[in-house]
Amino acid sequence: MHFPRVFVLLSCFFGSATSSAGFQYVTCGSVLKLVHIQTNTRLHSHEVRYGSGSGQQSVTGVSQSDDANSYWVVKGTEEKPCLRGEPVKCGSTIRLNHLNTRLNLHSHLFQSPLSNSQEVSAFGENGVGDTGDYWTLECDDDAWERDEAISFKHKDTGMFLSATGHTYGRPIHGQREIVAASDSGYASHWKAMEGVYVKPSETK
Repeated sequence: MHFPRVFVLLSCFFGSATSSAGFQYVTCGSVLKLVHIQTNTRLHSHEVRYGSGSGQQSVTGVSQSDDANSYWVVKGTEEKPCLRGEPVKCGSTIRLNHLNTRLNLHSHLFQSPLSNSQEVSAFGENGVGDTGDYWTLECDDDAWERDEAISFKHKDTGMFLSATGHTYGRPIHGQREIVAASDSGYASHWKAMEGVYVKPSETK
């Protein structure tokens, strides 16, 4: 378990962030949980590798809202970093870095274990991976609003981050399969939830 490390890392953000109130946007550097709206599961990772496909660290969906392994850091790309506290623009390319393991949300042309869709994994070393970590933020306004439904389109393959109706057995019993799929509709909609959000005004 990594609870102490999570709380230490989160505490580093509190000097220039807020947990909820005061502004409407998701900003660069924010640490948050993402819920898949259709299944009400939070995007999750942990030090459990897939037994097939890439063999990389698995990414799943969990129903618990208080799981410490469901925090992700919003970052720009290696080529175009975003400014801490800057609202994330719709149409921009971002990375989601898993707070506990420091691996990036990733996809590629391996098949997922349960539904034979496109696998989603966590990849890299200390936040450094490749273009398979790049996701285009799709939303309706100028910037990512915390209360709106958004989608993540994988830059390399054009597939959308989604969840299936399949759940895993041991050792991650009951956790939902997360995949990249062609459906850009409701099945690919996510929403920002619990987290520590960096205030734009405090970076000026």
